[in-house]
Amino acid sequence: MLSVNNVTLQFGKRVLFDDVNITFTHGNCYGVIGANGAGKSTFLKILSGELSPNSGNVELEPNKRMAVLSQDHFKFDDHQVLDTVIMGHQKMYNLMVKKNAIYMDPESTPEDVMKAAEMEEEFGEMGGWNAESDAAELLSNMGVTEDLHYLKMGDLGGSDKVKVLLAQALFGNPDLLILDEPTNDLDSKTIYWLSDFLADFKNTVIVVSHDRHFLDMVCTHIVDIDFQEINLFRGNYSFWYQSSQLLLKQRADRNKKTEQKRQELQEFIQRFSANASKSKQATSRKKALEKLNLEEMKPSSRKYPYIKFKPEREPGKDRLKVKNLSLDGVFKNVSFVVEQQDKIAFVAKDDQLISQFFKVLVGEIPHSTGEIEFGQTINWAYIPNENDEYFSEEVGELSLVDWLSQYTNSTDREFIRGFLGRMLFSGEEALKKAKVLSGGEKVRCMMSKAMLQHPNFLILDQPTNHLDLEAITALNEGLKEFSGNILFITHDHQLAQTVANRIIEITPEGTIDQIMEYDEYFTSDRIQGIREEIYGEVPA
Repeated sequence: MLSVNNVTLQFGKRVLFDDVNITFTHGNCYGVIGANGAGKSTFLKILSGELSPNSGNVELEPNKRMAVLSQDHFKFDDHQVLDTVIMGHQKMYNLMVKKNAIYMDPESTPEDVMKAAEMEEEFGEMGGWNAESDAAELLSNMGVTEDLHYLKMGDLGGSDKVKVLLAQALFGNPDLLILDEPTNDLDSKTIYWLSDFLADFKNTVIVVSHDRHFLDMVCTHIVDIDFQEINLFRGNYSFWYQSSQLLLKQRADRNKKTEQKRQELQEFIQRFSANASKSKQATSRKKALEKLNLEEMKPSSRKYPYIKFKPEREPGKDRLKVKNLSLDGVFKNVSFVVEQQDKIAFVAKDDQLISQFFKVLVGEIPHSTGEIEFGQTINWAYIPNENDEYFSEEVGELSLVDWLSQYTNSTDREFIRGFLGRMLFSGEEALKKAKVLSGGEKVRCMMSKAMLQHPNFLILDQPTNHLDLEAITALNEGLKEFSGNILFITHDHQLAQTVANRIIEITPEGTIDQIMEYDEYFTSDRIQGIREEIYGEVPA
């Protein structure tokens, strides 16, 4: 289907890939993974032809059509939504425009009409006669309602615009589909739909995503970018991750045994090489030592931050009581009690509702009615979804060491630098200014701030946003091991499934509160019946 032949790409002295050879075959879904900066999106641009390599080439099988998810959210603002979707099959769309122009032109000649008739036949063979209905069906499946189909793209909200661009890529059954972060800004319902669509897709898919569950649902192969190499592995993301961790452990164990043997030989040589009676033995040991080949364990370019929340004190029996809490125009009649082992995933039809609710809990927004009572022993830490206020112009000139020093009583700068190092801000990185941080770096700073509080209670609003796979994995493990309580909302399915033991949904009528796992909540017929009664439909 698509072959990559001896491809090398470098920017200046920095080599991203060197002499890459890989073939993508029909009917498979390839998940492209790698550390931040490894070149995942760049690799997709090479595959799509948007970027040329320094050497080598990419060949698409003749007469095969490639579709690429557009990353330019403003490119089609002047086009109607349905037309934008059909543009995903550019040849079909061009034919449609040309033949319609002839039909609409009162000065068209008989020869023009004959040409239009020929185009009509080719258009029909492509499936063009069903183009509008197929595009409308795709949009409806993604939750873009019919009343939006004839609007201009520029009139849509950000979430709906993302769905239209995704529908554009999927339209017309392309032979090869290239998707860079397709789940970004999608609600859970649409992500589930997309997972099912791609799992059933008969052609070839190449996708970059930070959503581990999504990669597990759709991928047949993993394409790993590391060490300036690109290697292909069969299986989904979890299989690759578990296998890679096992191989690393096995290699480390082998090296440990070899190193132990080496040390024993070295000690023998040092002790007896000067002893005449033992000199022959020492010489033989020295030769054995020279033959030992300690296998070099190539350190991965992947870096996992150290994310561990260590409570300074054990919480008492009382954790949090919320009674009849309301915020005018946002939510009402929210009541629950947090028990000892609770790690609660919050859900709602609109994520912003949960964000507002969390802000009420931590006192950033005054509530309209009701009561909030944290236990006297509770030391909570809050990580908001929007963190711009923590990196305002006022503090933007601070180095990361000085920025983090604001949130600790420690005056030991080496301690702060060490702490930042564990969060992947080592060396000069710890001295860069707060104002130049990327979205992911800001989130890691907010995690650092929270860890320095030594909380026994966490409130987390979309904590995986902007993080790479390695940071998400580290956060997931840290939250699983955390001994305190957690209230959180996330679109990361695996984090919700492996951390939460209780689900609270805030609805227009109050709450649905269940002790159960995340998957069980969304697959329970009983729960879906309750939701349908409240909403009139089952929301995302």
